[in-house]
Amino acid sequence: MLALGFSAGLPLLLVLGTLGFRLREAGIDRSTIGYFSWVGLAYGFKWVWSPLVDRMPLPLLTRWLGRRRSWLLLSQVALMVGIVGMAMSDPQHTLNALVGWAVFTAMASATQDIALDAFRIESADERLQAALAATYQTGYRLAMIWSGAGVLWLAASAEVAGQGTYQQAAWQWAYLLMSASLAVGLLTVLTAPEPVPVPQAPARNLSVWVQQAVVAPFADFFQRHGHHAMWVLALIATYRISDVVMGIMANPFYVDMGYTKEEVAWVTKMFGVIMTLAGAFVGGVLSMKLGVARVLMLGAVLSAATNLLFAWLSGLGHNVPLLVAVVSADNLSSGIASAAFIAYLSSLTQVRFSATQYALFSSIMLLLPKYLAGFSGVWVDAQGYAHFFLHTALLGLPVLWLVHRATSTGSLYDNLTKPAQNDSPAGME
Repeated sequence: MLALGFSAGLPLLLVLGTLGFRLREAGIDRSTIGYFSWVGLAYGFKWVWSPLVDRMPLPLLTRWLGRRRSWLLLSQVALMVGIVGMAMSDPQHTLNALVGWAVFTAMASATQDIALDAFRIESADERLQAALAATYQTGYRLAMIWSGAGVLWLAASAEVAGQGTYQQAAWQWAYLLMSASLAVGLLTVLTAPEPVPVPQAPARNLSVWVQQAVVAPFADFFQRHGHHAMWVLALIATYRISDVVMGIMANPFYVDMGYTKEEVAWVTKMFGVIMTLAGAFVGGVLSMKLGVARVLMLGAVLSAATNLLFAWLSGLGHNVPLLVAVVSADNLSSGIASAAFIAYLSSLTQVRFSATQYALFSSIMLLLPKYLAGFSGVWVDAQGYAHFFLHTALLGLPVLWLVHRATSTGSLYDNLTKPAQNDSPAGME
């Protein structure tokens, strides 16, 4: 899970966060960068093709690798191609081509997420899901160090003095190395064991297949949770809204505040991600000790509150020590919230429909936040960074009530509020 988490985390910043820095340095306006973030909606619609990933065998590959690993391999090869396409596209001259390759890369990444989430859920029982989620997050965040700080370092080291602020050749070199880094995922897929397949009745015709692959996973969720399902879905749709909407403008904010590539790499992409790793570990441990529901509430409070620190920082200009403090608090909070939220989503799935149901939940998680994030550049242009960060903090207030409402009743209440029965080091492994 550590290695596969790395493979999953690598593409995200390349199509969103780091790309925002690259676009702003290339002179692209903030409104366009905000709209560009809608590329991330590919992650929000992955439930559309998740039944195919869940049920459809791939010629030759499935027989060779199994259902989960075959889709992982296909998506990783597509990712390598997509990132190469992004490397070769110059935003100053071929912005439309860059958009197309970014969409392709995001869809391949979302497909990998579908297969990987199912692989994780099917690889261990519910008692270990919090620990697996924390390990997955560790690999994910290590990849974000490489695709965040690593890209900036590589681009900065490849720049030629006197050739302007934005140098396409430097960014091209950095993105090509990111594509090569996906070999970590390829090797892991080829050597990792396939989870024991869940028995599934063969489909006699197309209508039976649609019933089994598309209708049954959604019907199962609503049958198990009844009217309480709507509160669960509302929480999923809004839980990360403060972080997602704010995060789109973070990199343009760093550029506009005068921070260099090296400063952003060290503080936000290196040290900040280490703090997220610490938060993910803390979140995983607390979820097993205190129960997922309590840590969900803690994460929701911290995620909204730390956005206020960015509002404060925006009035201070270029200040690296304060940037370190703000990024540390924000990323620690994000790690705690992410670990608890992944464990929560995993607890909602049935193993028979793990890929489709988890894809539905993680898609709902992104749709509303990503849609609103598309207007973040317009928001900043109209009101400035301070008001933007303040308003993103306020977006998190309704989430607190939804956490209470969605976890205080229903069939999952006992599982979400009680600690794990096995708190030994072996249990954590």
